[in-house]
Amino acid sequence: MPDPAPASASASAPVPIPASAPRVLVASDLDRTLIYSANALALTGPDAEAPRLLCVEVYGSKPLSYVTETAAGLLTELGGVADFVPTTTRTREQYHRIRLPGPASRYAICANGGHLLVDGVSDPDWHAGVTERLARECAPLDEVRTHMAAVADPAWVRKQRVAEDLFVYFVVERDLLPGEWVKELAVWAEQRGWTVSVQGRKIYAVPKPLTKSAAMREVARRTGATLTLAAGDSLLDADLLLAADRGWRPGHGELAEAGWTAQGITALPERGVIAGERILREFLDGVRVRVQAR
Repeated sequence: MPDPAPASASASAPVPIPASAPRVLVASDLDRTLIYSANALALTGPDAEAPRLLCVEVYGSKPLSYVTETAAGLLTELGGVADFVPTTTRTREQYHRIRLPGPASRYAICANGGHLLVDGVSDPDWHAGVTERLARECAPLDEVRTHMAAVADPAWVRKQRVAEDLFVYFVVERDLLPGEWVKELAVWAEQRGWTVSVQGRKIYAVPKPLTKSAAMREVARRTGATLTLAAGDSLLDADLLLAADRGWRPGHGELAEAGWTAQGITALPERGVIAGERILREFLDGVRVRVQAR
């Protein structure tokens, strides 16, 4: 009996991405978008069916953040066909703890756009331009930090931090946090050119001009990218998603809780670490679409 023709199977196989294809810029948030702490994994199936995990961050000699092994392979593939730009609110020190699979990224965006890293080093001209704009357009950081400390209750505040002399965040006990406190702080901050975001146990106050999108546009300019793809889960990622040609958000996080969406944004149903896999598949599909459209 002759072997069955493989035509139907090959028709549904992924389109290979040639090395000569036009480069696409992929800017993605990290925490709770691509990488996940143990508390954020959201594994809901039987333990015996849970995905194998790869640790990508160690802190205090203990594992802290993970991706699935499948996501690790997808990330490695993505790094070979696109300009992958990690895009995070983390400080530079916090970012450098992460060891992502795949080729090293030439560019990374830290401190919510306050630092543009080139081969791991902050671009001084970019940072100087950001700080000058903040000084012109926003209330001083010390004013915001002092106000937050004055109106917060030590009963539910665990840590107070200033990040890179750019923004403020508090680590809190969410169960004890009064429901109206964040709303009142957001109104106060809005009047002073700042925005407030709640991500897990952290409450951020960030100057409005301090954006991931501005840094992403700069990287796109430098690389000559003509297509930008992005993903993120928090309010601080909204400008990044809107600035990209296409964007994705997972089924968890601040944006999902608010039901936020916009044109060109896909709201995914997946939650937790499995959402990271789905986002990477979407990125790779986006690159393939560009190749097919050539």
